[in-house]
Amino acid sequence: MTVEYLPLAILFILAIGLAFLVVALGHLFGPKRPTTRKSAAYESGMQPIGPGTRRISVRFYLIAVLFILFDIEVVFFLPWAVVLSAFTKQGWGLFALVEMLVFIIILLVGYAYAWKKGALEWE
Repeated sequence: MTVEYLPLAILFILAIGLAFLVVALGHLFGPKRPTTRKSAAYESGMQPIGPGTRRISVRFYLIAVLFILFDIEVVFFLPWAVVLSAFTKQGWGLFALVEMLVFIIILLVGYAYAWKKGALEWE
């Protein structure tokens, strides 16, 4: 049975090896001439305000991760809505509805927790 997965394992090993090789070659042979102009922030042709390597607040990343999390979870609504009619025909309609309500309640609890902790505040 493991012989069936051998080509897949070889593909993964080759892909990981090639990725490391390309990064190493780029690091070894790439240009390394940093200047102040290169490290300056580019803001659509406007004069940059502050250094180009300034720290960004963790809140930005937190809001981005929460957006991705809730956005991906909302994607599950469409397949559920498509399959709901098939579940209803088979007599599983109420079960599917209750399962989706549990899913929505879990989402709302997570959303309320993030809101209460101030994760959605933008300062």
